Amino acid sequence: MADYATDEPVDNDGGEGDTSRPVTIAYIAESAGVSVPTVSKVINGKSGVSADTRARVEALVNKYGYRKPAGSNRSNVVELVFRELKDMWAVEIIRGVERVARQHRVGLMVSEFGLHDTAAPTWDDTVFRRPNCVLSVAQLSEAEREQLKAKGIPFVVFDPTTELPDDVPFVGTTNWSGGRAATRHLTELGHRRIAMISGPEDVLCCTARLDGYRSVMHAAGLPVDPELVVHAPLTQEDGCAAARSLLALPERPTAIFTANDLQALGVYQAAREAGLGIPDDLSVVGFDDLPVVAWVDPPLTTVHQPLTEMAVAATELALTLGRGEDAPQVGLEIATTLTVRSSTAPPKS
Repeated sequence: MADYATDEPVDNDGGEGDTSRPVTIAYIAESAGVSVPTVSKVINGKSGVSADTRARVEALVNKYGYRKPAGSNRSNVVELVFRELKDMWAVEIIRGVERVARQHRVGLMVSEFGLHDTAAPTWDDTVFRRPNCVLSVAQLSEAEREQLKAKGIPFVVFDPTTELPDDVPFVGTTNWSGGRAATRHLTELGHRRIAMISGPEDVLCCTARLDGYRSVMHAAGLPVDPELVVHAPLTQEDGCAAARSLLALPERPTAIFTANDLQALGVYQAAREAGLGIPDDLSVVGFDDLPVVAWVDPPLTTVHQPLTEMAVAATELALTLGRGEDAPQVGLEIATTLTVRSSTAPPKS
């Protein structure tokens, strides 16, 4: 793996450039009108840079007195960053990343930055060795992205939760199509009163899944009843609480589509409490297709989100950027598929 140049600022006293800003690899890239990987290739003596570009970057390096400090090379490690490291969802991602890391003979480091951390992490302080590239599950803040850019550490966002700038590489899945497939399955079974337990309203993937549900409901000529759409955190406990409220309605739904499998397992619990059978009295569809849902009773119909495949693609992209190569594409969405099991059936007549 190629090493990127330093992220350390260098005093440019006596230089001809702007002395109001520290000289970093990102600053040289901005001044030269090229990418950080291109500057890294020049500084590290790598190929793949045109003669004109190389000359322009070298001129700026000399102009600003930029030096690559000893010991600043990044290690042959990909760092996998979680906001919250828990449940089976994380296991599927780690499995995919580890597979690619092993194939490429690079190390894997797993880090967790808490959901409620207010300050951006400092990579030099949070890892023992500086990573070659970073794969971040969910969202990197603007401050974190800028820090990584300044240090010349390429990064990829996995399954982004909010809109990203156009130049931020990411790997996601077809959430809208997945929401449509789940809802269409229920309408084709004959369900008309279909509820949706969505996730938090500010989470991009949940919004897309809800939009897919609404799209099919409208196409089928079915009203989207506001009382049948509930927003809840993506946990089993919150899915159960949301389902309790839906099943207590005077005219309860005959089917519930949830934003993830954990919420769906909560629906199972609420249905048992209400004395309802699945799928005889209530059809349930989840989203993710975690391994455990094939073994619950009854096995869960769910939208398969290819977490391991997504992790493989995201790691390959991160390692490509870590080698100083251009990404074949900035954003990649991997298709979802509907896995039909025994938790869905036509409604009682």
